[in-house]
Amino acid sequence: MRVLSVASECVPLIKTGGLADVVGALPAALASQKIEMRVMIPAYKGILESLVGAEEVWADWNLYGEHARLMKGEVAGMTVLALDAPHLYHRAGGPYADASGDYWDNPERFAALSWAAAAVARDGTGEGWKPDILHAHDWQAGLAPAYLRYHGNGGVKSVLTVHNIAFQGVTGGDRLNSLRLPWHAWNPEHAEYHGNLSTLKVGLATADAITTVSPTYAEELMRPEFGMGLEGVIAARANDLTGILNGVDEATWSPENDPEISPYSARNLKPKAENRARLIEEFGLGDVPGPLAVVVSRLTWQKGIDLLADALPAFVAAGGGLVLLGSGEPHLETAMKAAAERWPERVGVRIGYDEALSHRMFAGGDAVLVPSRFEPCGLTQMYGLKYGTVPVVAATGGLNDTVIGASPASLSANAATGISFHPVDGIALAGALRQLLHLYQDRGTWTRLVKRAMKADVSWDGPAAAYHALYRSLLA
Repeated sequence: MRVLSVASECVPLIKTGGLADVVGALPAALASQKIEMRVMIPAYKGILESLVGAEEVWADWNLYGEHARLMKGEVAGMTVLALDAPHLYHRAGGPYADASGDYWDNPERFAALSWAAAAVARDGTGEGWKPDILHAHDWQAGLAPAYLRYHGNGGVKSVLTVHNIAFQGVTGGDRLNSLRLPWHAWNPEHAEYHGNLSTLKVGLATADAITTVSPTYAEELMRPEFGMGLEGVIAARANDLTGILNGVDEATWSPENDPEISPYSARNLKPKAENRARLIEEFGLGDVPGPLAVVVSRLTWQKGIDLLADALPAFVAAGGGLVLLGSGEPHLETAMKAAAERWPERVGVRIGYDEALSHRMFAGGDAVLVPSRFEPCGLTQMYGLKYGTVPVVAATGGLNDTVIGASPASLSANAATGISFHPVDGIALAGALRQLLHLYQDRGTWTRLVKRAMKADVSWDGPAAAYHALYRSLLA
């Protein structure tokens, strides 16, 4: 079976968030199911230079204004189709924006990606490779299923995965023609969205199947508080909707083989204490008698960072410590830096992102905090499970699907793998942190909790089998 995966970013070539991790991990994960997956992304500056054996396999002399070509190459064992269109993708800033804001032509830039993907899916490449399935990711590839629906699919089925419905690709309705959509697409069931046009909505309406990145998130999306205006569209496609959890790249995230840390395992936890001591030293903290919590996150309202700022004083006063790595909304960055200044012996903050440091934090932390108001899947809590860094999570989306909260019943049944709280507010988070402090003091219970967390299955094996079953059902 052949699958063309279409996305705006992919590890190890370009990453701004978790989407890139998932897109980069899928080809190897699905290879175990005898699926040949190629990944199509824009050829941003420097992408082509990273590909081995790049060769042209498709071209268009007028792809949204100028000539473009599709270059096939290899990177990290993965076959990549990079859309080389300098007029669209060679920008001084990031993939979506520069210092002045989003690029004005983002709708056309990612429509071009979708157009090329649909053309390759329909007609194949010059070398004769043609997929059975086109798998589009998020709004940036949302027009790919639409182009197959409106302009012929060549027998190819389409899947659209929603990684985060908060990003919907909304633009003016006057772009209908420039985005190469037919006039009959302009209706409330397809492209029209409150007088504007949403590339995610039209993808949801035209894809043969829809997936989200956790079963709970699939259910949540049909509710107004989570669907963000698209809950009706999702509900109308409920029979075509599947929630499939993401997995963790265990070659990259393994406490037994991580080059950034002193390796350890569930059988030998002693080196984890060494990692903890080094992490405290790296952040310049003093004595932390209670649990050392870590946060690796965007600093946004969605991630519940404001709730954390409010709950922190009581946690620190009771002996807890916190180290945080992330960036985001300026007022939340300011709040967390103020906490570090107030409690320099207990709170350390790094604004920005550092992949190597994040590994050291998961290895050295006692717990990882994920107080998200909504979380489609989340990889952070899965990294915590792998590293025996007990997740403290809101009971929402993929957090709910991957962490078994510590309750009297789950603890007595030896089933708990973390701490969960609901509703997602400051009172519940404060209660979860009190529970963390209490469990940490009971060393026997705590050690059993850590070991159970490390035994949780967060691999790609189950998700890969689920995607394979979905693809087969479409082809059947």
